[in-house]
Formats: sequence, C-alpha cells, structure tokens
Amino acid sequence: MRPITSLRRHRVAGYAVVLLGLVGAGAAYTAVAGQPGTAAADASPVSRQQIAEGQALFARTCASCHGMHAQGISGVGPSLIGVGAAAVDFQVSTGRMPGKVTGAEMPPRPVVFSQTQIHALAAYVASLGGGPAIPSGDQVSPAGANLALGQQLFITNCAQCHNFSGAGGALTSGKFAPPLNHATPTQIYEAMQTGPEAMPVFSDTTITPAQKRDVIAYVTKVRGQPDPGGFSLGRVGPVTEGLVAFLGGIAVLIFAAMWITMKRRES
Repeated sequence: MRPITSLRRHRVAGYAVVLLGLVGAGAAYTAVAGQPGTAAADASPVSRQQIAEGQALFARTCASCHGMHAQGISGVGPSLIGVGAAAVDFQVSTGRMPGKVTGAEMPPRPVVFSQTQIHALAAYVASLGGGPAIPSGDQVSPAGANLALGQQLFITNCAQCHNFSGAGGALTSGKFAPPLNHATPTQIYEAMQTGPEAMPVFSDTTITPAQKRDVIAYVTKVRGQPDPGGFSLGRVGPVTEGLVAFLGGIAVLIFAAMWITMKRRES
C-alpha cells in the first residue's frame, strides 16, 4: 500500500482536511479584506492624518458618551462602529451632536465644528467598521431629476411624518419629524441612508440612489415655492389654517357684538 493511500485512510485525515480548508479560507479573506483595525495603516498619508485628527477630536468631545473606542456606553450613548461616515456627517452637521442633554429626540442646533473637523470625525468613525459614505455632489444634485416621481416617493414614504410640504410634525413618545426647510441635499440623502432618530433606513434597494435624487429635487422645489396666501402658517396643512380662520372669525364676532352693545348704550 502506498504511503499516500494509508494517509487518506487514517482516522484523523478528514479532520486535517477540514482544518486546512479553514486555514486557507482565513488566509484568503485576510489577503482580500485586510485585518480589522488596519484601515488607517492602509490609507494614504493624508487620510491617516485626517483619521488621527478625527480620533483626537472624538476623544475630547464624543468619548464621554460613546466610549473611547466608539463602542458605546450602556444607557448613555450607542455604539458607532459600523454606522459609517454619512451618519456622523448628518448628526454633526445638523448640530444634533455633540448632544447637550439626553431626550426622546435630539433637536437641530447651531453647528459646533467646522466642515474639516466634521469630515475628520466621519473618517475616524468610518475607519472603525465601514458603513455608508458621505454622498458626492453628483449623488445629491437635483439637476435632471424626475420631480414627479420624487413627489410620489415623498408622499408614499415621507409625508406621513414630515408633512407633504416637508414642514415636519409631531410623533409619539415625545418625538417629532423635523422640518426640511433648511436641510441641505446632502443631509436629506444621508437621512435616507442612515435613518436618524425615529426615521427608518431607506437603503439603495428600497429607494435607489437615482430615486433619492428625485426626492431631493421635490423637497427643494416645494420649499422654495411662495405661499399663495401670503402667510405660510408653518405649511402644515388645512388643520392649522382652519384653526386660525376659526379663532379669527370668533374674534371678529366678539368685537362686533361689543361694538353693537356700545352703540346701543350711547343711543
């Protein structure tokens, strides 16, 4: 019997084959994807510097809630590993982060960091576990978008919370859908990508990148239109308009009744 045949028939031969297969698969994956945590080392010198700046800024301003390694702190701040650069850019560029107080919803506030600092923070968080990237200018440009399709998509997926005109509205448990009056095209795209706060995530399989541009085109078009009545009243729909008309009508009737009473007394 040849030696190779005896080795094949050995009772541990099957285990050895499985072990070699696993080792080979691991080596192949390592060669393609790289070891965890080597994103900064493999990046260009500029990217390495940007990530280092972002890490230092994160340690000073974010680690108290999210942990020194963005792993999250239970009951204080969630883990940021895998959220991606787009989520960081949205939260920080809208002033929601760094958060001042913990609540049901983090409201927009004046922005604390410069654009360079925001991109450095985003680069650092992205180096920890990937995630959606900050969209490019072409991805968010409404030029050439299908405005009609954008309206249909917005009314179907967004108007229930943000109102048909993007004016926002109240939700349950103290949460609210913010108005889109001042949201940039990049922030609108990032919100659909990452699903901040109570908003669901609209992945590229749910709403394609081209359709996201259509939604952006609709939102930016509608909010730029002048209100035909002169006073927008928040552009939240007929309920507010009807309430104002009702209260105004009641006030007119009260003043009319008082005027008639005074005239009768004088006569």
